[in-house]
Amino acid sequence: MSTDDVTPGGGIVEDEFTDPGIPTHHRPRRADVDPKAAKRAELQVAALFGVSVLGTVIAIWAYLTADVGGDNIAGVRNTTMFLGVGLFLAMIGIGTGAIHWAKTLMRDHDIVEERHHLRSSEEARAGAVDNLKQGARDSGIGIGRRGLLKGSLVTALAIAPLSVLVPAVGNLGGDWNVSKLRNTMWRRGMRLAKDPGGGLIKAADVTIGSVFQVIPDGLNELEEGKLEEKAKAVVLLIRMNPEDLKVQPGREDWSFDGIVAYSKICTHVGCPVALYEQQTHHLLCPCHQSTFDVADGAKVVFGPANRPLPQLPIAVDDEGYIIAKDDFNEPIGPSYWERLK
Repeated sequence: MSTDDVTPGGGIVEDEFTDPGIPTHHRPRRADVDPKAAKRAELQVAALFGVSVLGTVIAIWAYLTADVGGDNIAGVRNTTMFLGVGLFLAMIGIGTGAIHWAKTLMRDHDIVEERHHLRSSEEARAGAVDNLKQGARDSGIGIGRRGLLKGSLVTALAIAPLSVLVPAVGNLGGDWNVSKLRNTMWRRGMRLAKDPGGGLIKAADVTIGSVFQVIPDGLNELEEGKLEEKAKAVVLLIRMNPEDLKVQPGREDWSFDGIVAYSKICTHVGCPVALYEQQTHHLLCPCHQSTFDVADGAKVVFGPANRPLPQLPIAVDDEGYIIAKDDFNEPIGPSYWERLK
């Protein structure tokens, strides 16, 4: 496009043979010239917003009617599937609806403006103001006169967050007492049991480099609905050469002959820390790559976590089994629970 086609204020020159409002270079869309096409596009956009509303309803329904008690694996699978479908429809409906609206109904004229000095001429400034006013008028045409689009968009935007908020808030539990995260089921003298399996662990059977996921003995026999207790209490038991272990001040008796135990719940956002590298003694969280040095108090050596993994103090009983000396001395999980201390 040459600069001859541009007005000083930035608008596109129109000649006497051009429909007012349509620049000479502009190829009109069907919705620009055919009211029926514009109406069809409007209905399509409204339908997409309706899909978003339907997805939100599906997600909330799936959460409220979920049957995931005990070992109901099928219930968990079905609930997860419907929650996923609902969330997908809720988000894709709004996204595709907004894109279709922009491509078919909103103003698509190119505005070209020459580069000037920092302060434009008064004529150019007046032209820019005219362009802004024209844009405002176009926006009024695009929204103000299309009540169906406005209503469907507002409805979809208003309830779409519920597809995420209802399951998230509902999972906080009946009493919403986050102070429960300060304590787990570990108690003095409680033996460590392998998970899965439930077999007790003797210190003599733990070789250097071994890693066990452990839970309190008897936790698997708890009544249904205690899965959250297991999730809080899961611990990684690791043995290394005692010479490699840097004992933290005040924790001189928290380990046994190179055997240490740390919470498996990452202190970033609560993902399970699972990957152990024997040579470096590093534990890696696969979610966001937070890395902890087990040989040095599980301190953070990389990633977004900002505090070490809580350590479970352990000892060995008269029969040689590894036991807990007490519960964790700090909240497990994400760092923001530290505020509860």
